[in-house]
Amino acid sequence: MIRAKGNLLLHYALMCALGFGAPAAFAANRNAPPPPGDTIHAVLTAPPMVPPPTNRKSPAKVVVDLEVIEKDMQLADGVTYNFWTFGGTVPGSFIRVRQGDTVEFTLKNAHDSHMPHNIDLHAVSGQGGGAEATFTLPGHKTRFTFTALNPGLYVYHCATPPVGMHIANGMYGLILVEPPEGLPKVDKEFYVMQGDFYTEGKHGEAGLQAFSLEKAIDEHPTYVVFNGSEGALTGDNALTAKAGETIRMYVGNGGPNLVSSFHVIGEIFDKVYTEGGSKYQENVQTTLIPAGGSAIVEFKADVPGNFVLVDHSIFRTFHKGTLGILKVDGEQNASIYSGQQANEEYAAPAQAGR
Repeated sequence: MIRAKGNLLLHYALMCALGFGAPAAFAANRNAPPPPGDTIHAVLTAPPMVPPPTNRKSPAKVVVDLEVIEKDMQLADGVTYNFWTFGGTVPGSFIRVRQGDTVEFTLKNAHDSHMPHNIDLHAVSGQGGGAEATFTLPGHKTRFTFTALNPGLYVYHCATPPVGMHIANGMYGLILVEPPEGLPKVDKEFYVMQGDFYTEGKHGEAGLQAFSLEKAIDEHPTYVVFNGSEGALTGDNALTAKAGETIRMYVGNGGPNLVSSFHVIGEIFDKVYTEGGSKYQENVQTTLIPAGGSAIVEFKADVPGNFVLVDHSIFRTFHKGTLGILKVDGEQNASIYSGQQANEEYAAPAQAGR
């Protein structure tokens, strides 16, 4: 993996010259708006789990405390990678707030980190989405406050130069800003996020793999996966539901380069909130999710079975890793899906003229 070289103070000076650093953070503290309502500590969840709905009739002050952790984790069977994470997972912790909330956001950078980091939350209206206010050296923490003005599902990511490298190492996640009335009730909610990874070794090459800047610039990923690794949503890690349940998936694409063609084989999305916004399309088979974007998909699991989550740029699924399973249990319903009813030979056509 490419490591930071030289003096961290020199790097810090460079960040200040680019508009990041402590002065903006102090300014954010001086200009913080008065918090409305009660103070609530946000529930943060690791993928594929989602925090419970806010269920509040009025805005509140919501305290979010998120730590950057650099750690070796599995990328594929026998393959490890030094991921840079928000909260110790890829994607990072899911954050859920309500429109109108005042969010007091603290970013910590673990003492054993090798790099400074920050966070750009696409839900923030303000310079850099919070990146300027949260440039954070190892062993330090920064804080800023923002008001969640717009409802929707938003990506967050690190924006410390080189930005692409920080994102490619796993520094992305989702923040949901609920509308005041909340979202319609469903039976199950899941958090799924796609990302493309660039290693020096070939796909499947064992051992700790280094980041390849050349592959990243050329946009030739070694792995394209859901939730940070091959198999993150298969086997014992498969998503589970029951026939008849309504399912909502918060789907993001960290990129840093590829657009996702998200599809669940054997299901049709009843609703797709395109690009994570407020309007939805109905009866959708496959939805595009840009790098740095999101979508909310909802569907009813009508019958039991193993339903496969894919990026329908299909060679990525079968050769680079974008494959997940939604395991639905329950009673068969032959009026919706019969399964195989026959398997037999049929008469060959006449060989006239041959």
